[in-house]
Amino acid sequence: MGYSQTHKAETRARLVKLASAALKKYGPERLGVVELMHAAGLTHGGFYAHFKSKEALLVEALEGAFQEAEQIYHRLGDHLPPRRALAKFIDFYVSAYHRDTPSNCPIVTLNSDLPRQSKKFRATFDAGLGRLVSILANWIEAAGISDSEAAAASALSTMAGTIAVARAIYDKRISDGLLAAARGSIKTGLGLSTAELSKRTTSSKR
Repeated sequence: MGYSQTHKAETRARLVKLASAALKKYGPERLGVVELMHAAGLTHGGFYAHFKSKEALLVEALEGAFQEAEQIYHRLGDHLPPRRALAKFIDFYVSAYHRDTPSNCPIVTLNSDLPRQSKKFRATFDAGLGRLVSILANWIEAAGISDSEAAAASALSTMAGTIAVARAIYDKRISDGLLAAARGSIKTGLGLSTAELSKRTTSSKR
């Protein structure tokens, strides 16, 4: 008995979601088709009923990873005044939680793998990164900060680099100190005054 198109679409979506999580956690080189299909409760041979190749799967998984990241960005800041949105996002991104949760962001996990990937995979990465930068740039522009696109690209690059270094440091105390220093530096670079943000937070609770 054949499966319906709806069932096939649902299975494909489930595979992409599983692949997206594995991609962020392990990188493209360690994402195995056999392991993926086993995790989905399917046979290896069924893979090609959904994808032409592993590359096609990787591209869709990467797109899914960036879509999830976009949703996180919007959930964190879209309901807040722009300066508060920026501060909250920086606190979330440059945190011990993000350092200890590799599957949160595709930027840090995948940047070292990109030179070995296909043009289509790299183009998908570039497009996804551009969308994340645009979200930050919109908050920065709304906050009245000049050169919003450049400021957003610089801030996100600094945040991603900080997380990469923080993950490499064995001593958590040193790593935590690096994160704290980077959060302060990034906020200062964007002109986000700690006193101002604290005052706004206090006022909003009244």
